[in-house]
Amino acid sequence: MAVDLTQVFLPYTDEIFKAESKKALLTNDNFVWTGAHTVCLYSVNTSQMNDYKRNPEKGFTGSRYGEIAGLETTLQELTLTKDRSFTFAIDKLDEDETMQQLEAASALARQQREVVIPEIDTYIYEVMTQNAGIKPKVNVPLMPDNIYEEITKASAALDEAEVPEVGRVLIVTPDVYFMMKNSPEIMMDVAVSEEKRRLGVISVLDGCEVVKVPTNRLPEDFGFMMVHPSATVAPMKLEEYKIHRDPPGISGSLVEGRICYDAFVLEKKKNGIYYRLLARTESAVSESKTTYY
Repeated sequence: MAVDLTQVFLPYTDEIFKAESKKALLTNDNFVWTGAHTVCLYSVNTSQMNDYKRNPEKGFTGSRYGEIAGLETTLQELTLTKDRSFTFAIDKLDEDETMQQLEAASALARQQREVVIPEIDTYIYEVMTQNAGIKPKVNVPLMPDNIYEEITKASAALDEAEVPEVGRVLIVTPDVYFMMKNSPEIMMDVAVSEEKRRLGVISVLDGCEVVKVPTNRLPEDFGFMMVHPSATVAPMKLEEYKIHRDPPGISGSLVEGRICYDAFVLEKKKNGIYYRLLARTESAVSESKTTYY
């Protein structure tokens, strides 16, 4: 005789892991889009230095300071292009008969964590890598024995571009961070404040804060990127989430969300981004699968 075994359903939802966004460390929101969909920024050139004519020759009628030059301006228009949304409904009986695990507030938080944040992060990283002002022309495969030299080259390139040393951030994949940990030349300072850790900083290398980002949010063949947050503007003009209880036509909850955002690399500050490809060989890829993980 068959025996019907008892089934027990626990009031617990098995959530997937999702990393928090690191964009607050890498970008800025210095400009305000309130009342406008486009922000226009002017860039103004400068005048060259001249030798002051203290004793001009007889008959001189010009300016002792040199030839008067006009200053030219260029205009960069930052127009928001990402206006995204989502919606879903939760039936009242479904919520009741799943021990409130299918509940609107928790479902909305899950949507933000697993869908909204990854989409925004992926877009921002794509914009930053595509518009980086400094990219090596030759990318040898990154390995533990050359990773420190390649990172040092990035620091030197930003130094030559006169990018501020304070505030620089190094973005790496888990694979590249593992290389750094196995490099005999790298000594990282892991004494990071609790506040910085909450934002995503895991260590400091030569004064540069190190941030680890999941590979699936980064462009293919991403090696590392050294940035100064002043180079990239990442506005969030509208972030609106609603839970409607028993709206017309639905017995339950209707959840809606709308996010208007974008990312822009400023033309005059693009050299504040150094982007380096991973450039793995086939043998290195195979080795990474067996050695690094």
